[in-house]
Amino acid sequence: MGIVEILGVAGSLSLLAGWRLYLTILVTGIAMHFGWLPLPEHLAALQILANPWVLGVAAVGTLAEFLADKIAWVDSAWDTVHSIIRPLGGALLALALVDSSDPAWQVIAFLLGGGGALLSHGAKATTRAVVNVSPEPFSNAAVSTGEDLATGGLLALAIAYPPLAIVIAILLAVAAVVVIIALRRLLRNIKATLKRALGDEPQTTLDA
Repeated sequence: MGIVEILGVAGSLSLLAGWRLYLTILVTGIAMHFGWLPLPEHLAALQILANPWVLGVAAVGTLAEFLADKIAWVDSAWDTVHSIIRPLGGALLALALVDSSDPAWQVIAFLLGGGGALLSHGAKATTRAVVNVSPEPFSNAAVSTGEDLATGGLLALAIAYPPLAIVIAILLAVAAVVVIIALRRLLRNIKATLKRALGDEPQTTLDA
């Protein structure tokens, strides 16, 4: 892969790690184990993701995240715990894909990878905060299942077609920004509506 393709794959993996860190590591490790993700020789160290122990831990984490993410408020608690873990994991994934002989690119990859994972994590956590306001119990499972399918599908595309990875990374970043802005506005509107409904909205007085 060329540098653009490598950066594209790194960006895609980092952004998807903000949604599903363990699933991203598991799928990437499996792809490396079976040779579906060909890498340059200088990235041979990344084959550690294909280690059976790493795959085993990633599989356990994937299962735990799959279950926790389907339950209202448990998903938000899980997201809170992973507010540092996901960005760090995304940064390390991006760092591992860059040539270790070029410190400048390593720093850039680490910062962009961590920033991308933090961005997508923020979009996911904000989405769950809005969904948890819903009184019915099925929306959490529906949204979570959609995230599972989207993560798996986008990972498969990025791994199978590295030239598309940069497009996927850009689209994911733009989508995350749009979602965060839209949902924060929605949360503010919901809070304002609740305050008015509870009679907490400050009353204005007219001057005589």
